[in-house]
Amino acid sequence: MTTAQQPENKVQQARTVAELVDYIQALTTEIQELYCLDEIPWVLGVSWGKDSSTVLQLVWNAIAALPPEKRTKTVYVITTDTQVENPVVSAWVRKSLQNLKVAAKKQEMPIDPHLLQPVIEDTFWVNLIGKGYPAPRNQFRWCTPRLKINPANQFIREIVRANGETILVLGTRKAESSKRAATMKKHQVDRVRDRLSPNASLPNSLIYTPIEDWSNNDVWIYLNQWDNPWGQSNKELFTMYRGATADNECPLVVDTSTPSCGDSRFGCWVCTIVSKDKSMEAMIQNDEEKEWMQPLLDIRNELDIKDDWDKRDFRRIWGDVQLFERNKNGEISVEPIPGPYTKYWREHWLRRLLEAQTKTRRTAPENMRDITLITLEEMSEIRRIWLEDKHEFDDSLPRIYQEVTGEEFQDPRPGADYSLLGRDEWIVLEEICEGDAMHLELMAKLLDTERQYRKKTRRVGIYETLEKCFNTSSRSPEDAIKNARLKRELSEAVSQGDVAKVKQMTLGDVTAINEVDEGESDEEVTWASMKFKKENSE
Repeated sequence: MTTAQQPENKVQQARTVAELVDYIQALTTEIQELYCLDEIPWVLGVSWGKDSSTVLQLVWNAIAALPPEKRTKTVYVITTDTQVENPVVSAWVRKSLQNLKVAAKKQEMPIDPHLLQPVIEDTFWVNLIGKGYPAPRNQFRWCTPRLKINPANQFIREIVRANGETILVLGTRKAESSKRAATMKKHQVDRVRDRLSPNASLPNSLIYTPIEDWSNNDVWIYLNQWDNPWGQSNKELFTMYRGATADNECPLVVDTSTPSCGDSRFGCWVCTIVSKDKSMEAMIQNDEEKEWMQPLLDIRNELDIKDDWDKRDFRRIWGDVQLFERNKNGEISVEPIPGPYTKYWREHWLRRLLEAQTKTRRTAPENMRDITLITLEEMSEIRRIWLEDKHEFDDSLPRIYQEVTGEEFQDPRPGADYSLLGRDEWIVLEEICEGDAMHLELMAKLLDTERQYRKKTRRVGIYETLEKCFNTSSRSPEDAIKNARLKRELSEAVSQGDVAKVKQMTLGDVTAINEVDEGESDEEVTWASMKFKKENSE
C-alpha cells in the first residue's frame, strides 16, 4: 500500500508549501487505498478544532475523488457535546454538524454525523450539584470519563458489535506535546497494518492518525489554502483561534492518557483542571460582543478554590470517615478526606448557575439568547438525588428555581411532585433538632427511609437501611472523626502485633474471670488477650 508516512527526522522540520502539496497528494492516495481495502467502517472523531477539521477535510476530499460506486463504506463522524462546552464553540460545532449533514446528503457522500452526549446520570451538573462531587482536579478528574470517554466509547462499541471491528480516525499529532509524541511512538511499534495502531481501551478497533507528523503551520496552511468541501468557513475557524491566547484544541477523548484540554479554546467553560481559563478570558477581553460570558467565567473561578474543605462534608460520599496523612508546611497530621459539597453549597451552586443562565439570556447576542447552562432533565435528576438518595425532603430545587427565574419548575418525571413529607415537615424537624445538624440529618434519613419503604409491597432490607442511617449520621463530626482515628490506630497496632496497645484501646480492657482447674487461682483476661492467645495457639 502507498504510504505518506514521513521519516522520524522530518517531524520537526518545516515543509515548504510545495512539499506540503506533494505530501497531501500522497496522503490522499493513502486514505483512498485504506478506505477501499476492506469493509471495516470508519469512525472519525472531531471536535471541530483545527486538527480534527483538517482530518475530516482530508478524508472527505479523498473519498469525494473516488468513483461513486467505490463510496460504499460509511464514515461515522462523531462529536461529543459535554453540555458544558464554551458557548461560542458549542454554537460553532452545531452549525458545523448541520452544514456537514446537508452537504453529505447533497453530494451523496457516505458521511453520517452524530452528536453524542453523556447520559443524564453522568453530566457535569448532576454530579457536582446533585451528588456533590467537588470541582475536578488532577487527583480526582472525574469529569473526563463521564463527559467524554464514555459517550464516544459507547458509540464505538455499538459499531464494533454491528460490524465486528472498526477503524477510529483521529486528528492527534506528535507536535501537540512530548507526552503525546511518546504515546504515539509507543503505539507505532505495535502496528498490525500500515498506519493502523491497536486501541488498548477498545478491542477490535484500530486507530488511524493521518496527520500525526504535521506541524501547526502545516495545519493552518492546509485549512487556509484548500476550500472546505461542506461549505464551512475555515477563515472563521482561524478567527476563533486568533481571538484567544491558547492554541490547542480539545481532541476527541477515548482514554485517560489524553491530556487535559482545559487550557484550550475547545475545552469546557467549567474546567478547574488548569489554573485559568485563558481562552474565555481572552474572548471576553478581546471582543465586546463576548462580554456576556463574564457570569460563566465568574462561576468557573468561584469553583476553582483549592482549599474548599469548609464547603465539603467530613465524610466520603457513601458516609464513611476516611483519614489520610496531611503534610502542611512540614507538619504531619491525620485528617479526614473531605467528601461531597454540603447541602448549603449544592444549593448555592444551583442558584449561581440559574442566575448566570437568566442573565446571559438577557445580555447575550440574539443568536445566543436561547443558551442553556443546565437542562430541565438535569434539574429533574438533581431533584431526585436530593429527595431520594440524600433524603432532603424539604425539596428546595423548585423553590430556588422559582426565586431565580420567576417561573414555576415543571418536573418531567412522573409523580415527582407527590410526597408525604415536604418543607413544612422539614421546618418542624429543624426546630426539634435545635441547630444540631447531625441530629437533623439522622431524623430526616430515618423518616424518609420509612416513607420510601412504605410504598413497597415487601419491606425487605428496611432494617439494614435504617442501620446504615445510624452508622453514618448518629455521631457528631468530632466523635465520628475521633472514632475513625481510633480504628486507624487499632488497625495499625494489630498489623504490628502490638498486643499491649490493642489491649489498651479496645473495650476488652473490661476484665472477665476465666475459671481454671481446681487448685489453681482464677485469672483475669481481656478480649484482646484472648484473641491474641487464640491466634498464637493456631
